[in-house]
Amino acid sequence: MSHGNLSRRGLLKGALAVGGGGLIVATAGGEVVAKSSKLAAKNTPTPFTNMFRRPPVLMPFEQGVDDQGPFHRYRLTQCFGRASIVPGLTTAIAGYNGIFPGPTIRVPQGTRSEIRIANKLTVNPLHGKKFSSVTHLHGSASLPQYDGYANDHTDPGSCKTYKYPNWQQARTLWYHDHNHRTTAQNVFAGLAAMYHLSDKYERAQLPQGEYDVPLVVSDLAFKADGSVAFDGEDHEGFMGDVILVNGVPWPKMRVKPRVYRFRVLVASISRSYRFTLSTGDAMHVVATDAGMTPKVAAVPSYRQAPAERYEILIDFRKYKPGTKIELRNLSNKNNTDFKNTGKVMQFEVVADPAGPDPYVIPKVLDLGPQPFANRGAIDVNELKPEMATARRTMRLERKHGLWTINGETWDDVEKTNFQRVFANPKPYAVEIWDLVNESGGWFHPLHIHLVDSKIIARNTTRDRKAHAWEGGGKDVFYLGENETVSALMQFTTGDGNAGGRYMVHCHNLIHEDNDMMIQFAVGDINANDPISSDPAYVDDEPERAVVYAPSYPLGT
Repeated sequence: MSHGNLSRRGLLKGALAVGGGGLIVATAGGEVVAKSSKLAAKNTPTPFTNMFRRPPVLMPFEQGVDDQGPFHRYRLTQCFGRASIVPGLTTAIAGYNGIFPGPTIRVPQGTRSEIRIANKLTVNPLHGKKFSSVTHLHGSASLPQYDGYANDHTDPGSCKTYKYPNWQQARTLWYHDHNHRTTAQNVFAGLAAMYHLSDKYERAQLPQGEYDVPLVVSDLAFKADGSVAFDGEDHEGFMGDVILVNGVPWPKMRVKPRVYRFRVLVASISRSYRFTLSTGDAMHVVATDAGMTPKVAAVPSYRQAPAERYEILIDFRKYKPGTKIELRNLSNKNNTDFKNTGKVMQFEVVADPAGPDPYVIPKVLDLGPQPFANRGAIDVNELKPEMATARRTMRLERKHGLWTINGETWDDVEKTNFQRVFANPKPYAVEIWDLVNESGGWFHPLHIHLVDSKIIARNTTRDRKAHAWEGGGKDVFYLGENETVSALMQFTTGDGNAGGRYMVHCHNLIHEDNDMMIQFAVGDINANDPISSDPAYVDDEPERAVVYAPSYPLGT
């Protein structure tokens, strides 16, 4: 492996880091900081000893119907907390309501939500700067001023009320920090959580309730005192040696001999995964970023990058009680692997007094009607290349020590007073974007805000088509080393949305912060200004009691 791309500072830093519990690994595209924890043996977590837990479900503090239809109102507080992650120690986190992952929010399609998010943080210990925040509901077709625009800051002592339309088809979304230059540290500190949008078609065809399980997968490294160890100074990436699921290291989950639906979100800063079962049995992919897939794909393994969401069915019915099955990580090129990063979690089958599960794993799924079809909206799965009125190329590469998209960075956008855009399609226009990774030995999970897209080509697959598990709408695209993806998309803004500016960036959050982000606009470039239209305001309201929905027993 050549070290030609390492700076002298990087080499010296690597030499020091190896002795301090970490290392810098050179790749063809640069270096990634990979850190092994400095925990004592008694404080080091052992895989499959901690019980699985689900994040709590937040209840609205108000709900009703007004002249625009049904609504839910929620409150969240970004604040410091302490978590029991490793044995015998507690870890300081900054989370939504002081927990990681933050509370799951569940909303039915057609019910608007308003979420008042108060920033009670002060200074982020990971970067020593004022703990400003921006919240992005990832996967939502929100107005620009509620989309988590990187410069729409909420400073400590302030709050912002985000408004979400929830007109899209059922899907797994997530909300996380998006503050410019500090997104990686803010998310690493704990600002991430799931958001589930449901509809009657999803409820009728996929497992629900106890058998609908969120999996927020991430990786951390720890100092000897249990605090998190983070290093993003080389601007390349960060990978830790402890895999967490819902904030628990390598948990053990009790499952009944039934079919379970797992909503898998990779919330890692830089690490990607290749999930598989220790039995070699197939997992059935029933949903991607944009919700249910028209066809169900049975796969022995699949690849998932930061910010991607896949929903998979696992059938435990053929296993006897007492059987133990592992969800494993086969890893991908240019990840840095440690002793136990090939493990994710363990399932232990237990008896089900309710008797056999009659659920039939579907081969096809009915997604229901496309919202706003009367305005020209087309289901992403029904888009065809010949509908496109423009084709554009987006090149991701390393230039002059910066992560760039078409040679540009967010700094270039800021210098134009946020007027520079990559593209400016009209509402409901259809385009093809060719996403080209030319950064050598790096993979990039590229996220395009607002829209769902259909992968119509990959240059690295045998048949030049999308992978089997990518059979639905996507908003994050795994661009492996020297991969090109062709994405077909319609710029559906929804009822009454005049458009505005939206971001495109790498979801290796260290790349995003340094400074791999540009923007596009739909319709009027200055409509719904994302910074000034509905800014944060001073938080002068008293706190209210937090109410969570009843939870399932620990370990299930």
